[in-house]
Amino acid sequence: MILLDIIFYSLVVVVCIQVLFYGVLFGRFAFKKAKNKPSKNLPISVIICAKNEAKNIKQFLPSILNQKYSKFEVVLINDASTDGTLEIMEVFAEKHNNIKVVNVKNNEAFWANKKYALTLGIKAAKYNHLLFTDADCKPISKNWVTEMSFNFTNEKTIVLGYGAYHKIKNSFLNKLIRYETLLTAIQYFSFAKSGMPFMGVGRNLAYYREEFYKTNGFINHIDVRSGDDDLFINEAANSKNTTICFTKESFTTSNPKTTFNSWFRQKRRHVSTANRYQFKHKVLLAIFYISQVLFWVLSILLLSFFYNWQFVICIVTFRLIIQYLTIGFSAKKLNEIDVLYVLPFLELFLIGFQLTIFITNLISKPKHWK
Repeated sequence: MILLDIIFYSLVVVVCIQVLFYGVLFGRFAFKKAKNKPSKNLPISVIICAKNEAKNIKQFLPSILNQKYSKFEVVLINDASTDGTLEIMEVFAEKHNNIKVVNVKNNEAFWANKKYALTLGIKAAKYNHLLFTDADCKPISKNWVTEMSFNFTNEKTIVLGYGAYHKIKNSFLNKLIRYETLLTAIQYFSFAKSGMPFMGVGRNLAYYREEFYKTNGFINHIDVRSGDDDLFINEAANSKNTTICFTKESFTTSNPKTTFNSWFRQKRRHVSTANRYQFKHKVLLAIFYISQVLFWVLSILLLSFFYNWQFVICIVTFRLIIQYLTIGFSAKKLNEIDVLYVLPFLELFLIGFQLTIFITNLISKPKHWK
């Protein structure tokens, strides 16, 4: 009985922690309205780094070139591709005078390192305001460059955007991927709104070139082959220089993985960079994840023994309502509302999935950048 008492009060503490995260911290984004700002027409360099992406460049580059923006260039970086990527880039460059092709050959000191290729592309860019996306990404509107560039000011020199994934009907994996992407976005948008920016996604990210030089580029994590987006932002971003953009015309979309194995390998690469985050970010993210695990474990334990089951159900329901409200308002903003229908199942599966990734990464290092 004493043990169950301890478990019950532990659940109360855990639910309080969860409410603080969902209701207070994540609420900073969930209940914030997007604001349209007047166009500034800043000259923008759109940077796309590609390795063996001939098919995607051919398919998605036109959506970049067709942007309704008065002054922008597209810097295409061929990162030592072995397919026809460079040839496709050159064909586009012949037809469009605002394309600059940077052909990167493997360097023994930075073998197969995307950060080396990106560094060369950033240095080659004509303009100081840089907007990044991936070769397999497509802006959902012709106003993507406009929407992202709105947010640059003299003070705000880093803009975090949202990179969505295409919806696939009747696919649990697709919902899981989009729920994980949504939850990650809620976290980095909310942390940024709270003055603690910790990451961004390379599918939709903008910053002033001076920020790149302030941190000496990627040098402090050049040994980690992933993290050109989140590790850079974790180092360069602060409460004064970072803002967020989540107007619907600012989104990019890309094709999600279609098998659990391929997604598992992708997430292993992403998660492997988290141990390089600042200590405060690691602590907060760890507390959130552990509180998620404990919420479900302690709730199930208490209900299985029918211990104060009326109170337990009330506590669990209260937490779920707060979670649904926060994720619901966020999902509406980011056009991911359908994940709410199976939210508890997605959360439970993702918790187990992330634990498996963590254990696997402890055993062996994941492979990186193609």
